[in-house]
Amino acid sequence: MYSVICVLFGPWVPDNFYVGGGPTETTISILAGILLAIAIGCVLLLPRKRIIAPVLLILFLVPLGNVLVVGGLHLMTIRIISLFGWIRLTNIKLSSRTPLFVGRMNSVDIAFTLCTIFHVLAFVLLWQTSSAVVNQCGYLWSELGMYFYVRYLIQDEADSYQVMRTFAVVAAVCALEMVYEQARGQNLFGTIVGGISTVPEIREGRIRSQGSFGHAILAGTYGATMLPLFWCLLKNKISKVLGAVGLLASLVMVATCASSTPILALVAGVVALCCWPIRKYMRWVRWGIVATIVSLHLVMKAPVWFLIARVDVTGSSSGYHRAELVNLFITRLSDWWLFGTKSNGSWDYAMFDTSNMYVGQGESGGLLAFVFFIYMICKVFSRAGKARHAFEGNLECERLIWYVSCSLFATIVAFFGISYWDQMNIGWFALLGMASACSAAVLSPKNSDSAEEISWGSVKRRPNARTLATHT
Repeated sequence: MYSVICVLFGPWVPDNFYVGGGPTETTISILAGILLAIAIGCVLLLPRKRIIAPVLLILFLVPLGNVLVVGGLHLMTIRIISLFGWIRLTNIKLSSRTPLFVGRMNSVDIAFTLCTIFHVLAFVLLWQTSSAVVNQCGYLWSELGMYFYVRYLIQDEADSYQVMRTFAVVAAVCALEMVYEQARGQNLFGTIVGGISTVPEIREGRIRSQGSFGHAILAGTYGATMLPLFWCLLKNKISKVLGAVGLLASLVMVATCASSTPILALVAGVVALCCWPIRKYMRWVRWGIVATIVSLHLVMKAPVWFLIARVDVTGSSSGYHRAELVNLFITRLSDWWLFGTKSNGSWDYAMFDTSNMYVGQGESGGLLAFVFFIYMICKVFSRAGKARHAFEGNLECERLIWYVSCSLFATIVAFFGISYWDQMNIGWFALLGMASACSAAVLSPKNSDSAEEISWGSVKRRPNARTLATHT
């Protein structure tokens, strides 16, 4: 994405890039239209548990560049599926009193909602144009609409396993195509489905395969962050084959994308998996990490975040750009804290390229959006930890919660090198949804108010007193 923007716009970016860019005519291909119609049919007609696989497959395998333009509005696949999903959810809500979401709204949902709302308010106040209002209506549609629709689809551990199996199929398809890119220098998704370049990017003589994703880094990040989930499938008696296929596909995607960020995320996920034997002592591990970072900051000549500049696994990484991005983000707090900034491109060369999820949250949403984003991450790990503790003694449930947490950890490490903007948002929403579903059985208000037995998967037990006392 960075190199494409530089070629098109040079060191500056027009306002239209932020508040109204995009095609003026429909760019959706015939095949993408057929797949989209199938997805809409599944959303409207299938039972909830049968919607997950086909919808996620189509969301991930149809590139985001397939856009239906109606009255100047850009309707990507995500927005169209979200629209029909909420039409059905509205009908369900009006005809039944059953809660749409397992565990109702939790602290993660609230933090995500507030983060999104502050993004919208900051953006509109920053630009103060009608096109900015339209742009942010689309942002709300994509973010909140799809997040809560994914939350509706993922209700329990069976749904979580279904998501993992679907992600393994996506990884297998993308891995095969990315190998083809390496061999032929052609992107089959761009050729057959459309919505993406047919020619992969080449950097330092290496082809950067990107599959159906918007950029090679995003494709590799998908493989890296989903690896712990595929390991979970490998441990499952029913899904061992898909787990093995997913693991192999993850490694292929990371290798063929030729990017450092996915490799670091992969390492983070593997390290997290290896921490399973010491899972009861993670508080000490977390404080040890904090102490290490503080100590390095005190003894290093440069700030500790400049360690990012020294990370170059592939030999062609832009680590210094990312380190300088963090440095300017911190030192220019006064520029963005209120409601973000639109002048970050003038901070230094190519600083408009916010290839850091945390920096992107602050620069586009201000300090409140940044704080709620960090709070959301803290709460999702807190809930997962309490749920794992409540299910101690049942390895199946413990491992599921742990492996989902490992994928989340790999994701927050990847956030230091990439900002999600394509199908990867769906993967992020799914991870949050799985974490909420895994923890809802013991942390929902209904269960916390009584000591009645709860059931979740193959487990039926009483949550321990400590979990009930500290539920969120």
